[in-house]
Amino acid sequence: MPAPRRIYLIDGSGYIFRAYYALPPLTRRDGTPTGAVAGFCNMLVKLLDEIEAAGGTGHLAVIFDRGKHTFRNDIYPQYKAHRPDPPKDLVPQFALIREATRAFNLPCIEQEEFEADDLIATYARLARDAGFEVIIVSSDKDLMQLIRDGVTMLDPIRARPITAKEVSERFGVAPEKVVDVQALAGDPTDNIPGVPGIGVRTAAELIATFGDLDSLLTHLDRITQPKRREALLAHAEDARLSRTLVRLREDVPVMADLEALRLAEPDAAVLMPFLEKMEFARLLHRFRERFPTFGRAAPPAAAAPPAHYQTITDTAALADVIAEARTRGVVAIAVMAEGTLEAVAVGIALALAPGRAAYVALRRHGDAMHELGTGAPAAAGSATDGALAALKPLLEDPAVLKVGHDIKAAVKLLAGVGIAVAPLDDVMLLSFILDAGRESHGVAELCQRQLGVAPPPLKDVVGSGRSAVGFAAVPLADATRYAAQVADLTGRLRGPLRQRLLVEHLVAAYETLERPLVPVLAAMERAGIRVDPDILRTLSQDFGARIAGLEAEIHGLAGHAFNIGSPKQLGEVLFDELRLEGGRRGKTGAYGTGADVLEALAAEGHALPARVLDWRQLTKLKSTYSDTLVNQINPRTGRVHTTYDQAGAATGRLASNDPNLQNIPVRTEEGRKIRRAFVAGPGMVLLSADYSQIELRLLAHMADIAGLKEAFAAGQDIHALTASQVFNVPVAGMDPAVRRSAKAINFGIIYGISPFGLARQLGIERKEAATYIAAYFERYPGIVDYMERTKALCREHGYVRTLFGRRCHLPGIRDRNPAARSFAERASINAPLQGSAADIIKRAMIRVPGALADKRLNGQMLLQVHDELILEVPEGEVEATARVLRSVMAGVAHLSVPLVVDVGTGANWGEAH
Repeated sequence: MPAPRRIYLIDGSGYIFRAYYALPPLTRRDGTPTGAVAGFCNMLVKLLDEIEAAGGTGHLAVIFDRGKHTFRNDIYPQYKAHRPDPPKDLVPQFALIREATRAFNLPCIEQEEFEADDLIATYARLARDAGFEVIIVSSDKDLMQLIRDGVTMLDPIRARPITAKEVSERFGVAPEKVVDVQALAGDPTDNIPGVPGIGVRTAAELIATFGDLDSLLTHLDRITQPKRREALLAHAEDARLSRTLVRLREDVPVMADLEALRLAEPDAAVLMPFLEKMEFARLLHRFRERFPTFGRAAPPAAAAPPAHYQTITDTAALADVIAEARTRGVVAIAVMAEGTLEAVAVGIALALAPGRAAYVALRRHGDAMHELGTGAPAAAGSATDGALAALKPLLEDPAVLKVGHDIKAAVKLLAGVGIAVAPLDDVMLLSFILDAGRESHGVAELCQRQLGVAPPPLKDVVGSGRSAVGFAAVPLADATRYAAQVADLTGRLRGPLRQRLLVEHLVAAYETLERPLVPVLAAMERAGIRVDPDILRTLSQDFGARIAGLEAEIHGLAGHAFNIGSPKQLGEVLFDELRLEGGRRGKTGAYGTGADVLEALAAEGHALPARVLDWRQLTKLKSTYSDTLVNQINPRTGRVHTTYDQAGAATGRLASNDPNLQNIPVRTEEGRKIRRAFVAGPGMVLLSADYSQIELRLLAHMADIAGLKEAFAAGQDIHALTASQVFNVPVAGMDPAVRRSAKAINFGIIYGISPFGLARQLGIERKEAATYIAAYFERYPGIVDYMERTKALCREHGYVRTLFGRRCHLPGIRDRNPAARSFAERASINAPLQGSAADIIKRAMIRVPGALADKRLNGQMLLQVHDELILEVPEGEVEATARVLRSVMAGVAHLSVPLVVDVGTGANWGEAH
């Protein structure tokens, strides 16, 4: 006996809301919400799996509501009148869900004037009459009236059938009587009146007794309860109206016949691009496994690149490649280098078109560069060999765009051989502008995410775990072939990333903030800053002696020697032996001994934790700076050369690495001593230009706080003013400690500080700290409005924006974990301020070199440390340079408060700051 034909009728509207509430909010890179779409697709996949397990054949349709107005509104205008509007982030997903249905090659059915339930009822009748087994995929109670022989329901979440038995348990009657029960009970959700005082249970009893609604209303004299009888008598017409409203139409003139609903395999050419557009990586992978044809039909971007990589071994071949690059007007480059200053291996790869790249391998010994990887040395004393001489005009050609990933490294390296690479485009920075805080921007991750293929990890090629682009003891051709693949894939990335930049209106942020900063940072990194090794060695000796003294003091306070650097041993001394209060064990069983714990104990007057904090600070300064910096001085330049990371912090702040020169403490005497080791060259001075209280000024501007704006405009001491207003003390003769407390509040508010955090910082009770914060917000209520508005915008979009349009994504803003969500909310308050401050100083850095050149001044930027720029300036140009710095830095943003720049000079960084 042949198996019965099945038809699945999916309640698409029900699916949407189930999907929306089943998953946490998700967003696409462009900010489009996609959580409901993802849940909807997951539910479809689950059902398709079940259908395949049952034989894989049949018919299926997904049926949606078309609009709010249906024939029921003509009968009863108040029908569904009280239904709330759908959530804002769900509305843009309605169209995407219909697109998803079509991408899965499933019929997507909706019809004016009728609800999805009416269409389901009609198709159920037609299919049953045609001999189909009908399965309605929904748990909606309104559809339960359709259950009968040959028609069942399937709960899509619990994956369990809903039969006449379940209907009877819910309504107290068989499915064919559900309409009568609903007519009596009404439905406040849909604004169906029913009969007041009659619930589902009472209605079921009445219908069971009288058989149906008409018989009940005809024999109201048999109702013994007076109130019930009166209610039924008064609302008989309401009951009849309600029956009309709840009864589903089975005679809708449908547009598609049953054969049009035959289940078909999805078309990979439609489904794959949709899943990629929606960034549903797991679904994409799942469908490739489920349907092998999808893998064969995957889009070319996801296929492995053809390895048409050419090794250049003669000048004629190089000339051909250069000519083609000039014709195309764009070339992707990857440059790799490794070795000492005396012996450097260099690989330069040029990608001309997808899948096509050429690479040149060179080795340099002293001043000679071997030609084209052949081993033949160039002329003695030549700084640039024939290959580099040929490449120089191309790499400097303003009509040829050079594309790279972290292209600053190539710009810096090639500058060392006299090549000024320009103009340029950086796919890492494109990705950063688009997805800061949401995605990583490494070349492998970016290629995998955008193209579906990535170069192998560099360590697999070079036998080294280094993350920087470089290679060690491997054949030069192998390393440059790797560079060719990187260049090829980098060239492919530019198009889709640039397209997104345009669509998402982020061109200005990239073009005015990140791209023009690359050559500026490259020049700063090459310049480096001079460091006096003798000062560092003296500091190391001093720190070492003080550390030894602290160790002896700590051991004396403990009563015995122990390893101060061991959190486990320190915790046992503090909480088991000395029995100090506040000890908490972690998952490993050891006590927590972080800085917050020790600071709290030290604030209570305990000497040992206070000395441990001093010991930790000195050991960190010694190991991180005074010991290490000596070894990081370039022997050829006498300087340390940090590397700036443009794609690190989501707010856009630059990070400094190898060495990190941004974390040297500035508020402690020991930190200032470290800064004194950074010195100016002969005949030069260091000049520090620092934005004053920039984030507080941005808060006044962005939150539109009249009191703060007036204070800044008048040049008042903002911390003293805050102290006066919060603590009710006069500004004149104010205790410096009171001003410091106000300063902690001012800056703490920017970071969403809690009463607990402020209490710990000021060494006061939490209740007192809460009073201070409340007084602050009472004085500046606009700040609270700004905070709540910013958090709401972040929850809606998944990101916040800086003044200059940069996005800072904060995925945790919708996290189900309260702690993670709270952290993201605090970050959302600070990110627009910190991000805008980062944008402002970047704009200044971009303009400073040109402004100095216009005045024929010879100062050079060396360092950027958050809100501060460090320049090395000839002694005779200090005043002129300071004027230019103040003018440029104060003029890069037009705010409702003035930007103030503090300038200092000195023979070393400590004096200048």
